Amino acid sequence: MEFLNDLLSELMVALNSTEVTLENSAFRLVLSMILGMMVGMERKRKGQVAGVRTFALISMGACMAMLLSIYVPQEYLGLKNGDPGRIAAQVVTGVGFLGGGAMIHMRGSVRGLTTAAGIWMVATIGMSVGVGMYAVAIIGTLLILLTLIALEVWEHRRRIGQESRVICVKINQVGISADRYKEVLSRNYVQLSTFYMECNYDQLTTEFNFVVMYRKDVDLQSLFEQLRQIAPTHSIALSTQ
Repeated sequence: MEFLNDLLSELMVALNSTEVTLENSAFRLVLSMILGMMVGMERKRKGQVAGVRTFALISMGACMAMLLSIYVPQEYLGLKNGDPGRIAAQVVTGVGFLGGGAMIHMRGSVRGLTTAAGIWMVATIGMSVGVGMYAVAIIGTLLILLTLIALEVWEHRRRIGQESRVICVKINQVGISADRYKEVLSRNYVQLSTFYMECNYDQLTTEFNFVVMYRKDVDLQSLFEQLRQIAPTHSIALSTQ
């Protein structure tokens, strides 16, 4: 029993040491991978492109960058405590490009902002593990999951049963105004969030896309019938964002 206690004490000292060793480096890389995977699983559950592997790699990469930042001056300059701020600044810059790649700009709307923010946060989690701030990294990961899961539930409750959809209206005419369609949406208590349009001058058609919020008790069949009666409407489609 005393042997196990001594072994555990030596292990804790090695893991918490400011000097970069094989033991604490391996532990930090594994821990950063696990924490990144936890956040990645939540993003994959939401159907995002950046999932478990992406977040795990980002977290491990940031952790390894911090380890290198400490190891280089320790090994070649004889310093026990290096300056992790040098490479850390470059990690933040590099993660910014990854976050930009996770965002999608499509027809006037931007998607993937939450995933981009998650990528940035996971990188800081990996950096925290790399410098030995294990408790901070674990608490930060739990707070990220709390924000992504619990706050999402709270947001849905605040919407009081509303759903977000895209109503696509195709018209066999170019240059027509969307005001009459907006009036129909407003009359049926459908809230318009974003509106954008596309004109095809070769086929002489116009496509209106209304990003709307509405309650579940809205009669969509009646709404579509009212929209269809606006000439010269060709087709109406409903889709998720």
